[in-house]
Amino acid sequence: MIYRTLGRTGLKVSQLGFGAMRLPMVGEGEAARVNLDLAVPMIHRAFEGGVNYIDTAVFYCNQDSQRAVGAALKGWRDKIIVSTKNHYFGESEKEWWQNLEDSLERLQVSWIDIYNHHGIGWSTYTDAIEPRVRSWMEKAKGQGLIRHICTSFHDNNAALRKIVETGYPDVITLQYNLLDRSLGDGIAFTHERGIGIVVMGPFGGGRLGVPLAAFAGVAPGVSRVPELALRFVLNNPAVSVALSGMSTLEQVVENVGIAGDPVALKPDDEKAVGEHLLRLRKMADLYCTGCRYCLPCPNGVDIPGIFEQYNVGRVYELWDSARGSYDWFVKEKKSAEHCVDCGECEARCPQKIPIRRQLKEAHAKLSR
Repeated sequence: MIYRTLGRTGLKVSQLGFGAMRLPMVGEGEAARVNLDLAVPMIHRAFEGGVNYIDTAVFYCNQDSQRAVGAALKGWRDKIIVSTKNHYFGESEKEWWQNLEDSLERLQVSWIDIYNHHGIGWSTYTDAIEPRVRSWMEKAKGQGLIRHICTSFHDNNAALRKIVETGYPDVITLQYNLLDRSLGDGIAFTHERGIGIVVMGPFGGGRLGVPLAAFAGVAPGVSRVPELALRFVLNNPAVSVALSGMSTLEQVVENVGIAGDPVALKPDDEKAVGEHLLRLRKMADLYCTGCRYCLPCPNGVDIPGIFEQYNVGRVYELWDSARGSYDWFVKEKKSAEHCVDCGECEARCPQKIPIRRQLKEAHAKLSR
């Protein structure tokens, strides 16, 4: 296993982290619980392979992930860096503390190494964390219940920079993968400021966990897309940990093997991947660059959002994922079916894209 320094925490962390959000389950619906007979040996196999970072949260695995992680930590606690999250941003300090106490109990630990605000953006920071939740987090740290104040993040580069500039979090967990490299600049900025970077979703929420023609044979030295996806993330020197939501023993064995390779991508492979990603980006930009000059649509159609999902399908050949995302546009009445052919968007498009025609094409391909 290769280890990296987690920013200013000084912690030596395995570059592969265990994301405990897709553990094997038993039972149906609301009654489903983590299958401890499968999950615990799987987590132990990762620990035995050198993984020393595990991440969970209150809601993962039907709210049973923390309990499973706690069971797996028995006999391993002093060797493992434990990360979990508190999703509460309301007015009640009591409710926030209850979440922390519940996590300590379920994990069967007396302290949490990496304690995250769950999924913040800049507005969450300014509206909730800075005015009140920050003080609760700092009080918990003062009491020794948590070691490092951290956050998971869902926003853009500008928001990431602002949060980094506050000097508040020690570690930020964010999204970065072959399909979504939008936070690349923010990751470099965060690393330069000494804040640890943990990447969630290196496999694009499972989309890169299957064979994809769009990435087949890109790097001659890498045979499988999941391996390419993990190596791509680990190739970024600013990244300390890549979290993989492993759900089978086979995935654990494969990922541990990859994370033990001191060279994530050979120079020729790195060059080939970079050139291929540039080609894919240019192909997507032929359809829409996402500049948003076409908005607002008088009928509420989310034109760039729809084209982004259309690109996921036709550029990356991830049609199932694209159609699943398009369901949200339909539900929120932002889909292409609400276009009335007024043409206002086309008059504002700097690329002169035939938006109305392409919206019809997108709707036909994305609708289910």
